Amino acid sequence: MTVVSMSRDEIRAAVAARYAGLARAVQAGQAVTDGDPDAPACGALAYPDAADLPEAAVRASLGCGNPVAVADLRPGETVLDLGSGGGMDVLLSARRVGPAGKAYGLDMTEEMLDLARANASAAGAGNVEFLRGQIEAIPLPDASVDVIISNCVINLSTDRPAVFAESFRVLRSGGRLGISDILAEDHLTAAQRRERGTEAGCIAGAPSVTEYRAGLTRAGFTGVTIAPTHQVGDGIHSAIIRAVKP
Repeated sequence: MTVVSMSRDEIRAAVAARYAGLARAVQAGQAVTDGDPDAPACGALAYPDAADLPEAAVRASLGCGNPVAVADLRPGETVLDLGSGGGMDVLLSARRVGPAGKAYGLDMTEEMLDLARANASAAGAGNVEFLRGQIEAIPLPDASVDVIISNCVINLSTDRPAVFAESFRVLRSGGRLGISDILAEDHLTAAQRRERGTEAGCIAGAPSVTEYRAGLTRAGFTGVTIAPTHQVGDGIHSAIIRAVKP
């Protein structure tokens, strides 16, 4: 099989187009899936506490786990969701941090941001804010966030070192990451990953476990743990990643 590699700009444009289309489908009342809808930790299935959220937020849940639970959020904290999509993780985070806390969502897709803001309004969430931008250049000041979460998004980035460096920058000392993401087993080559899915999807761009750990460590994070949860492809797994800024 011939696999055509895409440039960084082409991948970013394809990702944006893909998720803009998914947002429009949700707004049109359609059911959408991104990955295996029967997997025990995919989409809204991973969220036992999402039943009373706006329906559109639940239908737009396209992740590979539940980073809100992973991050162990506490009242009064400031949390940032990288690639916040329809806003479900932000709304759940806002509940956990309470009125004294704040939940930010960052997304590059205007359609997803429109959907997320509508969902926040429907939920009556007053301690949330959605920002447009790139996860490689987070539009927040240094040391302004206690916790960063992300749900099956960082694997889509064409510059993960920048994502990790920016995450480290905006976290306060003692701040932490709680991420759900898609990782490849170390033995798979980049070409083999591309054979398993498109570069605009969650699989082709999936880093290996070793690459992910090394990237976080180079950015300055400590206490990095990576725990696979379920298989999403041959040699490809959803995983829970935790790390701390000293």
